[in-house]
Amino acid sequence: MLKSTLLKATQAGAKVLKEYFNGTFTISYKDTINNLVTEADKKAEAAIIAAIHEDYPDHHILSEEVGELKQGSSIKWIIDPIDGTVNFAHGIPLCCVSIGVEQDGEMILGAVYNPIMNELFFAQKGFGATLNDKLIHVSQKKSVANACLVTGFPYEWENTVNNPMSVLERFVKLGLPVRRLGSAAIDLCWVACGRFDGFWEHSLNAWDSAAGYLIVQEAGGTVTDFKGNAYSPYQKQILATNGHIHTDLLKEINSIQ
Repeated sequence: MLKSTLLKATQAGAKVLKEYFNGTFTISYKDTINNLVTEADKKAEAAIIAAIHEDYPDHHILSEEVGELKQGSSIKWIIDPIDGTVNFAHGIPLCCVSIGVEQDGEMILGAVYNPIMNELFFAQKGFGATLNDKLIHVSQKKSVANACLVTGFPYEWENTVNNPMSVLERFVKLGLPVRRLGSAAIDLCWVACGRFDGFWEHSLNAWDSAAGYLIVQEAGGTVTDFKGNAYSPYQKQILATNGHIHTDLLKEINSIQ
């Protein structure tokens, strides 16, 4: 039942995303001029929460725009109604709905859906990960030297430990291809299906990574913080890889002070 509700809620949010994509909508701003929220974000979020509450009115919700709707439940839904809002606002088709389901502090389900590209990533704890119902697996690259990486940047980062620009410079000077897609959820899913070999970011929120990190793990990858500790979506720093290059990437990131 949880899985069917998750997929229903994901589709409900994606329907709004697709309806508004390349259309007309209002835009407002959060703490910085490029930290956007659109009319579509709010409507997608409302559609997602309505779909969840239709089946589980007493479940805990943590969502990017409304914050926490606390309930006395062991189940928490962690929602990003549109991950990649800046992309969405500019008509760039790298944006998605991302929903993770946590039970007693453990992520058990995750779905990330980009309706523009019609790519639905899904994972259930202990049952693997899929892209459009086909099993996926991380890449088998063994060396950082031929890895393809992806990253993202916080809106404010000047005093961040392991300065993001310095870490990026480190990898670029090693001659590595590094991409920035603008959606952490998609970055994680593309690691899970082998398009990228590794992803790192310095400052994420729970809704950015809750679904994606489970999808990476269930696809055979490794996800930690920058110290190599087990990852939690309530941490800011994340490194997700195919596992083979994880230790080497940690060393490179931590070589920057």
